Amino acid sequence: MPTTTWNRHHILSLADFTTTEYDTVLQTAASFQEVLSRRTKKVPTLQGQVVANLFFEPSTRTRSSFELAAKRLSADTLNFAAASSSMTKGETILDTAKTYLAMGTDIMVVRHREAGVPNAIAAEMDRLGVRVSVLNAGDGQHEHPSQALLDLFTICTLIDPDHPRLELLKGKKIAIVGDILHSRVVRSNIWSLIASGAEVHLAAPPTLLPKLFAEYISEQVEGKEQGAGEDKLILSSPTPHSPLPTPQLFLHWQLEPALQNADFVMTLRLQKERMTAHLLPSLREYHQLFGITRTKLQLSKPNVKVLHPGPVNRGVEISSDLMDDPEFSLIQSQVTSGVAVRMALLYLIGSGKV
Repeated sequence: MPTTTWNRHHILSLADFTTTEYDTVLQTAASFQEVLSRRTKKVPTLQGQVVANLFFEPSTRTRSSFELAAKRLSADTLNFAAASSSMTKGETILDTAKTYLAMGTDIMVVRHREAGVPNAIAAEMDRLGVRVSVLNAGDGQHEHPSQALLDLFTICTLIDPDHPRLELLKGKKIAIVGDILHSRVVRSNIWSLIASGAEVHLAAPPTLLPKLFAEYISEQVEGKEQGAGEDKLILSSPTPHSPLPTPQLFLHWQLEPALQNADFVMTLRLQKERMTAHLLPSLREYHQLFGITRTKLQLSKPNVKVLHPGPVNRGVEISSDLMDDPEFSLIQSQVTSGVAVRMALLYLIGSGKV
């Protein structure tokens, strides 16, 4: 395991992650990736600790991945489901969290459809003066740190399997296509990819990539700059064609400029459950204009790879044949990487408690 000291008590956002923290996560995950390749896949790292998965929102990949990661670290796990909990009787979120605290929980993995819930639980744990760590497993349209970190790990290990690190993505062109507006994944990915020095291109219809998104990101980065004084983000016009100093973020309302010479293409699920208005004429039209297919990928580099955080709407965000083609698709690798990365995160915030 990396010997770097880890001082972060909660993992709620990637907005203030340092290069050292990114590299620590990547290298720790690489160590656990090796553990997962053994016949005996469990280590006693968190033996005696309790990890509570407080998922107030449905999930398959994230929840199962965190549960398996905790078990591989020999932790005891508690799984919460809102539909069968006392919340149906009027119990509040904070009271639910304190109930799990009373059961001896050491780490709370929290997912909620409203932004800020993991932060509120973390603040309450800090107020109570207890050594309980909170890990954000996705909150509303805010962030999804562990997904962005596993995306980062998937790409970096493809480039250098033995020594994944942030600097490997410097100068790489990464296109992110789809429902930018509603995606918490893309917000976390922007932080990690910009920190790496990658060139990030966002592409979507104007209804899913409004100008206000650029203003939101600009405000967030300005706040970060005032605090750190070193990271810089440059927002282009919606259809840029001239290079800008790196790191950089480009916004496109057409797909082709984003795919041109891209090293990696990440496509996002259309989150129809979050859409309160008719933002698209039809799914068929969306696929024609923004769906990723073999033909459209010809604009990218010959060795381009495709990612998707899942779940996937086949034939909408990406064609089925491309999704299942190991020559291009890293989608299954993302799922596999998720266990190692989440083991790393639980280990890093939990190892100081033993």
